[in-house]
Amino acid sequence: MKKVLSLVLVVLLILSSFSFVFAEDAETVKITVIHTNDTHSRLIGTNTEIGFAKIATLIKEAKEANPNTLVLDAGDTLHGMPIVNISKGENAIKVLEAAGYDYMTLGNHDFNYGKERLFELRDMSQVGMLSANIVDENGEYIFTPYVIEEVGDVKVGIYGLSTPDTVILTNPNNVVGLVFKDPIEVSKEMVEELEDKTDVIIALAHLGLDESSTLTSKALAQEVEGIDLIIDGHSHSMLEAGQLENNTLIVQTKNYGQNLGYIDIEILEGEVTGITARLLAAADTADVVPDPDLQKIIEDIEAANAEVFNEVIATTGVYLDGVRENVRTKETNLGNLSADAARAATGADIAFVNGGGIREDIPVGDITKGKIAAIFPFGNTIEVKKITGADLKAMLEWSVSDYPAAKGAFLQVSGLEFTFDPAKEIGSKVVEILVGGEAFDEAKEYTVAINDFMSTGGDGYAMLADYDVLAIYGTYEEIIIDYLVANGTAGSEVSGRIKVMETVVEELEPVEPEPVEPAPVEPEPVEEVIYIVVPGDVLWKIAAKYNLTYQKLAEYNNIANPHLIFPDQVIKVPTK
Repeated sequence: MKKVLSLVLVVLLILSSFSFVFAEDAETVKITVIHTNDTHSRLIGTNTEIGFAKIATLIKEAKEANPNTLVLDAGDTLHGMPIVNISKGENAIKVLEAAGYDYMTLGNHDFNYGKERLFELRDMSQVGMLSANIVDENGEYIFTPYVIEEVGDVKVGIYGLSTPDTVILTNPNNVVGLVFKDPIEVSKEMVEELEDKTDVIIALAHLGLDESSTLTSKALAQEVEGIDLIIDGHSHSMLEAGQLENNTLIVQTKNYGQNLGYIDIEILEGEVTGITARLLAAADTADVVPDPDLQKIIEDIEAANAEVFNEVIATTGVYLDGVRENVRTKETNLGNLSADAARAATGADIAFVNGGGIREDIPVGDITKGKIAAIFPFGNTIEVKKITGADLKAMLEWSVSDYPAAKGAFLQVSGLEFTFDPAKEIGSKVVEILVGGEAFDEAKEYTVAINDFMSTGGDGYAMLADYDVLAIYGTYEEIIIDYLVANGTAGSEVSGRIKVMETVVEELEPVEPEPVEPAPVEPEPVEEVIYIVVPGDVLWKIAAKYNLTYQKLAEYNNIANPHLIFPDQVIKVPTK
């Protein structure tokens, strides 16, 4: 018995010695995560967009350099461009699979074909679709809530989150019967589920960082402990090295495949010891050779679509402005043309087009069917409703409520002119409305042409949902093609349909000064204060704090677009 015990002790001593050696020799494991977000089906590369054939090459190179590599996408991927829309998302799935993606979460636009089609795409896809906060009416998961991936010797927990705003950011009919749970509460449950089973926890989220979101990824990181990394989308933010919040790194790549995200995670003995992030810009991929296999897949897709898309339906001698920041903040000629086409097709008193529904501009030259499909990629049909003047005014108030911040709900108009004062309180900004050149009447009813997305309350236009549909017409693409064939682009010029009041400072009568011989003096240095932009800031409000105009502040900081500033941006404010 003593011999047995002695033998056991010897064995234990030997094992202890090995454990000590292993502890001494423990090595840091590095995991690489490649990520994208908000590609909106930009499959083909351009000067500013990498394109998936090059992304596939970069993924292969990363996996050769480090086999411990995951490839993730944060949503708004399956819809957006005609090359994908024509297949109702299937072409995007083919490309993601061939490129080597592992998992994706669902963005609001991924529901644009309707939930039934999304379920079909889910079932045919080898790329796992993750969302832990989408359940059915019985509380059952619709998509896989989370996975645990063994990468090398490291266990990585990945769970998905979709923005609760999806219910108003896709046609509400697309998500009937689905419940979008609170991402914070769901994340607490996920962390509790994963923390003892994994070494790394990743939230693959489509929440966004701008304050227009009901819940931001920043708020998520601040409220929930234990998330190592949030791979985010939705707000189209460009975070070159990520944004650290409460020991959680948040990353985004901007949008449209303009950048490819790289994350290096270092793990030692089950603990994350470091996370670093960087972006690879399209401009830096000029020498990257597109993956030939994926390039062939894309070329085959293009060839199948070309005959339809290349048909010329009109020619324009003027540039038609559909730039995202413009159609979401002000009247544009493409916005006017689109709304005019809807009003002409329906005979309605007024037509509205939400700025977020216009996705491209039109350069001078031929206009093809493919271009129109790219401008209006959502397949929305036009509906007519009769609404009260009071609700019409409520629509306009909602349209400009976030001005000068860009907003998808900003309305391009036809048959109506209105003036608003940005300095007034939300809900009281609209100061004048003319319908057909005549005074507006809140008690009167007006026929209004809108798309089916807005008709059911989409983009926050809940005041429209309960009105009966009087008539249903074709899609934007069909209506605008017919309009261009019949009318060309005449009459779409910016003409003051939407007017913005500016604060006027009364100038005193100038007094001629007595001539004085100027004494040579050294110019006083300009004194400055540094202001760091926080979410929700707009330039005119910052300027007002310091008794300046936003124009002066924009000029002083060389800001080309004074309506476009970003969180954490440094603003220099002259104080003398």
